[in-house]
Amino acid sequence: MKKLKVDIPFLISILILIVAGYLIFASASLGLLSKQGAKYANVAFNQTFFGLFLGSLACLITSQIDYKIYRKYSFYIYVASCIATLLVFVPHIGFAHGGAHRWISLGPISFQPSEFLKIGFILFFSAWLAKAKDKAATFKQGFLPFIILCAITGAILLAQPDTDTYLIIVFSGIAIFIAGGGRWKYMFILGICGIMGLAVIAYSRPYVMSRITTFMHPDQNALGSGYQIQQSLIAVGSGGMFGRGFGQSIQKFNVLPEPIGDSIFAVASEEFGFVGAVGIIMLFIFFSFRGLKIAGKVGDPFGRLIVVGIVILIISQAFVNIAAMVGVLPLSGITLPFISHGGTALFMTLAEVGIILNISKNQKKSTA
Repeated sequence: MKKLKVDIPFLISILILIVAGYLIFASASLGLLSKQGAKYANVAFNQTFFGLFLGSLACLITSQIDYKIYRKYSFYIYVASCIATLLVFVPHIGFAHGGAHRWISLGPISFQPSEFLKIGFILFFSAWLAKAKDKAATFKQGFLPFIILCAITGAILLAQPDTDTYLIIVFSGIAIFIAGGGRWKYMFILGICGIMGLAVIAYSRPYVMSRITTFMHPDQNALGSGYQIQQSLIAVGSGGMFGRGFGQSIQKFNVLPEPIGDSIFAVASEEFGFVGAVGIIMLFIFFSFRGLKIAGKVGDPFGRLIVVGIVILIISQAFVNIAAMVGVLPLSGITLPFISHGGTALFMTLAEVGIILNISKNQKKSTA
């Protein structure tokens, strides 16, 4: 197998997403200036330094580290990521916001350890299935380990609670399981379990039931639970074909909830219109297409499964966010990769795509 340079089209798609994402964030964050008590400077600094600068550095480093080394330490990486995520429940280390324990504070630095849990899950499950080889199609060696991993990860995340991140990890795990040789018939079992689990969660957690009810009847409480989706649809619709122009969004000023978070696609749609919104979607589609093409040309099963897991992790998060903003799915709180505010999220996303770039050097043949 000839060793190659990184996949250039995939690298270009990453660079475009980084630049476009930062510009959209810069515009959306101006809405903070109109909010009393909002710390615009802190938000801008965190995204620029911890997300963009350190994330780009992490991408450069992970693109140079031989991905095969992760196989040896995948179990320890997963365990460490679980322990780090559990630290959110430790007094004076973890802290809550909006009723959820998802953050760790170390002096002036705060971050979400669940971002590390995502990649820890992908690396360990990929290593397991790569080692199992043909036995990955069996219940004992393939599906049962998947269920156990999902149960452990779910116990940690649902206790925070962070249902959204857990669902994204499960989507990624399903993709890895199928790509690793798992049987589709087990997906039927998983689907039944998923529906039952969602019903239990919705029944036991009012905020989940509220999201589902709002999705089914978005007009019933336009000033309450339906406010965000209503304002998001107004922002998307008011953008027209070509948008109001860069920086010209009206909804981001004291109207649209979370304009730099999960509502940032609505801000982009208002400023760049239908053409810009479709452009963002096409960027993510090309990113996923090129990433999966890399996976298809990697001879090493471990490397192939990592690529599949990371690509599906990022693309599913992107499309869940976009679908929620246009009313196709219930609101989830899931942010838009490369674009939404979140230094930890951007840092980890760039570190993850750096791993894919390193794996792309080990393709069977040129992808030019």
